[in-house]
Amino acid sequence: MKNEKIPYKIYLSEDELPRAWYNLRSDMKQKPAPLLNPGTGQPLSAEELSAVFCRELVEQELDDDTALIPIPTEIRDFYKMYRPSPLVRAYCLEQALDTPARIYYKFEGNNTSGSHKLNSAIAQAYYAKRQGLRGVTTETGAGQWGTALSMACAYLGLDCKVFMVKVSYEQKPFRREVMRTYGAQVTPSPSNTTQVGRKILAEFPDTTGSLGCAISEAVEAAAAEPGYRYVLGSVLNQVLLHQSVIGLEAKAALDKYGVKPDLIIGCAGGGSNLGGLIAPFMGEKLRGEQDYRILAVEPASCPSFTRGVFAYDFCDTGMICPLAKMYTLGSSFIPSANHAGGLRFHGMSPVLSQLYHDGFLEARAVEQRSVFAAAEQFARCEGILPAPESAHAIRAAIDEALACRETGEEKTILFGLTGTGYFDLVAYQKYNDGQMSDTIPTDEELARSIEALPKVPEI
Repeated sequence: MKNEKIPYKIYLSEDELPRAWYNLRSDMKQKPAPLLNPGTGQPLSAEELSAVFCRELVEQELDDDTALIPIPTEIRDFYKMYRPSPLVRAYCLEQALDTPARIYYKFEGNNTSGSHKLNSAIAQAYYAKRQGLRGVTTETGAGQWGTALSMACAYLGLDCKVFMVKVSYEQKPFRREVMRTYGAQVTPSPSNTTQVGRKILAEFPDTTGSLGCAISEAVEAAAAEPGYRYVLGSVLNQVLLHQSVIGLEAKAALDKYGVKPDLIIGCAGGGSNLGGLIAPFMGEKLRGEQDYRILAVEPASCPSFTRGVFAYDFCDTGMICPLAKMYTLGSSFIPSANHAGGLRFHGMSPVLSQLYHDGFLEARAVEQRSVFAAAEQFARCEGILPAPESAHAIRAAIDEALACRETGEEKTILFGLTGTGYFDLVAYQKYNDGQMSDTIPTDEELARSIEALPKVPEI
């Protein structure tokens, strides 16, 4: 074992918990493009957004300038039930890889939802409660977000209606049951309970669903029910803001020991984990104070960054949500049912898309079987069964550490371990039984969905 003074796990005290979220947009010279009204093609006003989202969340969504936004005391008190989360030095993985690289991971799975999603779920539920709403609707892919939101709503006494992507609903019954245990109503999407769901089923009767489908249904359901608003677990500015607690804690823990990461790695689906982890580091990079290499890792079966286009697109398959400028595969794109984890969204966060477009971060797509191979190697070394989403970052971290073994470079690597994989055992079973394959969309498939992008004039 390496003789190092840095402990296996670095914890902050409760007094060291962040008291404010960090708004990365405040340091971006090129701000993310505004959300557009799909009917008029004009930027959405706060009044228009307030018909869909809670009022205070709308303010956070539109605020490009305020660097630090105070975290309400009630949310900080809730955070204390499972935060601070540990920053872990992966000594055993380093030894197994025989690498000179130093590997750290920020572990966000130490709560019942099993993931980082609770950081934003409690914030969004809190603002809904403070506004006097009866409940909220949402979508969920792999189920982490739906689980987190059901927990937050139960804590605050709100109704929670979850539209779960059908393939995940069928493959992950135990996560579905956790949501129901916390009082949520869970519906497989697309469903016959909404107009948009019925329309999608009529056109694609055998579809296994997508996040885009589920978003459409959740938004429609919220609009149809007085006293409800829609909330979401990724992509938009407000979510990345709340998730900045991940990066703020990670940086404070590293700073305690004078450690500066050379490379920061996060899995990328819609962008909540990646955006939260990299936020304070990217802020330093944008301000010219430090330089970091930052890597987004996405599935080869849903490669928004690496094979998508930077354009305005609908956030949902039903084309009823606002238009966002992002790296997208087209709102009609539906990942293969063989895709085992989350990270199923056709687009990427507008904030991260702008940063990627401007060259501040890199992206890499990895194939499913190699991801699960990395997950099993990590589990055997570090004692945590990682979520398939997190395993994308693990795959890249292992590859980078092995490259250091070849070159002798003593690089410091930080990655986000977004959560645990104990509700993903069907996927692990398929991998262990040799029944998992790599499904990569063809250029023709992507071209068809990208060709259908809405025509939006330059603003």
